[in-house]
Amino acid sequence: MNSLFHRKRGVVPACDVYDLKTFRRLIEATYDLEGIVGYKLGALLGLTYGLPQLVNVIREYTDLPVIYDHQKAGTDIPRLGVKFATICADAGITGVILFPQAGPQTEAAFIDALFDKNLVPMVGGEMTHSQYLTHDGGFIRDDAPVEIYTLAAEKGVNHFIVPGTKPAVINQYHRLLSGLVNEPEYSMPGIGKQGGDITSAFDALEGAPAYAIIGASIYEQADMAAAARRFCAEALSTTGSE
Repeated sequence: MNSLFHRKRGVVPACDVYDLKTFRRLIEATYDLEGIVGYKLGALLGLTYGLPQLVNVIREYTDLPVIYDHQKAGTDIPRLGVKFATICADAGITGVILFPQAGPQTEAAFIDALFDKNLVPMVGGEMTHSQYLTHDGGFIRDDAPVEIYTLAAEKGVNHFIVPGTKPAVINQYHRLLSGLVNEPEYSMPGIGKQGGDITSAFDALEGAPAYAIIGASIYEQADMAAAARRFCAEALSTTGSE
């Protein structure tokens, strides 16, 4: 299966800003940096301006993949997957993040719908914060992420979202998925302001393709380009970036 991104290691700026001016500044500051492999759009901008307009802004500067994170897609009834995938495809989105907490029927339906529209499903099972799984005081069963990742792999998914704040957990999921998928790829939020660091998170993947999704630690900085450049340098210096 073809890789979503053009290199094995890199950084995906998360565009979780509030207005088009800041969004455009972020793209202008980062699109031509070595190590930037794509952009992630979220619900904040998406609900305010609409995905087509946002994708068009990015396309003024670059053809890099655009990821949509609905925060969190895959939590509704199965049949809405087709409508959701159609909207994303029509907007020019490349890949879509799913956290299918609504169960296996919804997960399968959303994955199928995305594939049918030639979109890349990026499936997550565990988030970055505490009190998510039951052993930590959360609502989600401890074994649910394994079931989510396993079903995704069985459906043909090869790109997974893992929590960048939890290197040991990343390694556990990689060992599971590397036995199910030929060269799985991973994107991870939680790097920077949430406490995760690229080197620890990437090292946990034992050379597998890895991408840091980084938001506030880039877009809240006075010099966005310098901040992004530092993260890119770290990502490209890790083992497996060749």
